[in-house]
Amino acid sequence: MPVNVLVGYDGSADAMGAIDAGARLFPSAHATIAYLWSPPFAGAELRHRLRATARNLDELNDMTVGEGKREAAFIADTGVALARYRQWNAEPVVKQTWGGEASGLVELAEKHSPDVTVVGARGIGGVHKFLGSVSSAVVRHSTRPVLIVPRPMLAAEHAALADGPILVGSDGSPGAEAAVHAAQTLFAGRRVLVGTVSGHDSAPQPADSSVIRLTTGGGTGAGATSQALVRCANQNDAAALVVGSRGRSAAREIVLGSVARATLQCATRPVLIVPSARPVTPRSDSPSPGE
Repeated sequence: MPVNVLVGYDGSADAMGAIDAGARLFPSAHATIAYLWSPPFAGAELRHRLRATARNLDELNDMTVGEGKREAAFIADTGVALARYRQWNAEPVVKQTWGGEASGLVELAEKHSPDVTVVGARGIGGVHKFLGSVSSAVVRHSTRPVLIVPRPMLAAEHAALADGPILVGSDGSPGAEAAVHAAQTLFAGRRVLVGTVSGHDSAPQPADSSVIRLTTGGGTGAGATSQALVRCANQNDAAALVVGSRGRSAAREIVLGSVARATLQCATRPVLIVPSARPVTPRSDSPSPGE
C-alpha cells in the first residue's frame, strides 16, 4: 500500500530537495503538498506595488489578500508539478494561517493523518547549529513521524536514497522499538539495520533486522553516540536514519532526547524522528540512541 505523505512546501530549494528525496524514499506515494499562507500574505515586492495603487487601507488589505492567495496557489502548484514529475500522486493544499507555518503544518497533519510529514532542514550542518525554526517546531509538536531532509546532500548520499538500507538507532527502549517498527512499516522491502551502543546491544531486536554494534571511539554522551550513528550510516550507505523521541511533555510537545537532537544537528542524510506516546521519565544513565 502506498505511503501517505504530507510535505511542507514553500518554494525554496530546501523544500524542492525534500520532495526529491521523499519521492526516492517513498516511491509512488500519495502526497499532499502543503503551502502555509501566513501574514503578511504576499511578497514584499507585490505589497509595494499594491500600496501604489490602493485608494485606502481597506482596499489595500483586500488586494493583498487576493493577490497573496493567487501567489500561494501558484507556489503550491509548482510543488505538485515537481512531485508528479517524481512519480508521486500529488495534490495541493493551501492553508491560510495566523499562527505560523509550523503550527499550520501540524494542524494539517492532524487533519490528514499522513504516515509521515516531510520537511526540508534549514541550518543543519551549516552556519546554524540546529534546524530552521519551522522544521524544529514541526518536530517538537507533531504526533506523527517527521522526516527531516538536509541540504545539500552529496552525490553518494543522494544515490543511496533509492535503495539504500535504513539505519535505526536503538537501545531497546519503547521509543526505540517504535522507531524500528516505523522503519519496517514506512520503508517496507528495505533492509533495516539496527545500531546499538555498548551496554544496549543485548536488547531484543526483530528477527528480520541486522544488528550492528556502534563504536564511539571511547567517547561518551549524546555527541559520541550520534556521530557513531552517522559514521555507521556512511559506512553502510544508508538511505536514512531513524531515531525515536523520548516522549511528550505535559504541554504536548515532543521532548527530544539528547541523541535525537544531536543526530539532527550532524546528519547529512535524511533523519526520521518517530514520536513516542509514552510520558517522559527522568533517567540518570548515559544517553543512548532511543533517547
